[in-house]
Amino acid sequence: MGGMDAPTVATGFAALDAELPGGGWPTHSLSELLLAQAGQCEWRLLGPALPALVHGGGRIYLIAPPKQPHAGGLLQLGLPAAQVVWIDATAPADRLWATEQIVKSDPAGAILAWLPQARAEQLRRLQVHAQGCSAPVFLFRPALALRDASPAPLRVSVTLEAGWCLGLRIPKRRGVPLDEVLHLAAMPANLVSAIPPRLMSIPAPAGVRWSSVIPDARTLGRAAPHSFAQLPIAH
Repeated sequence: MGGMDAPTVATGFAALDAELPGGGWPTHSLSELLLAQAGQCEWRLLGPALPALVHGGGRIYLIAPPKQPHAGGLLQLGLPAAQVVWIDATAPADRLWATEQIVKSDPAGAILAWLPQARAEQLRRLQVHAQGCSAPVFLFRPALALRDASPAPLRVSVTLEAGWCLGLRIPKRRGVPLDEVLHLAAMPANLVSAIPPRLMSIPAPAGVRWSSVIPDARTLGRAAPHSFAQLPIAH
């Protein structure tokens, strides 16, 4: 970027934007999101930012998510199924390969990759590729990975809290880290009017999940890890 600050993408949370260099999720670099358990916080945190990235034909690339993407739920977030690409890859090498190919292709949209077993040298290579990518690149890693050094310029630890909140720490960003917890209200907008106010402050038991999404039989387009003929991948 020639020494200039790369563009950022608004997170949808004013308090978080205020803490991130440039006022949003960075582009041209990796954002590492550290989770205690995959599949719990990802959409609550990134959901507000993603719809703006599919305008004009952008796509959201999901590489090895822990659960099959649900077309109806994504549509409620403002993400049409036709603009979400699900890449089902189980082996760590396949996950990494798919992520690298998409990052190098510099697509419009956003890249979300679940890479729990990525090694430091693999992340360094991804960071080099990400410098040429104008889409934000989000890597989901286990919380324990915080003990290890990372080339990602931004590292955010995310936990679920009572009252439909997310608790965020920013152990690495440009400048000084954010050691205190940043609390974000992250209830899905379509549930705000459906849940009584007294329940919004009560943490749900582990086995109870609120949801207004009705399951259906539709699935998103699925690509095997080595079959990218219809995707804009540079070989």
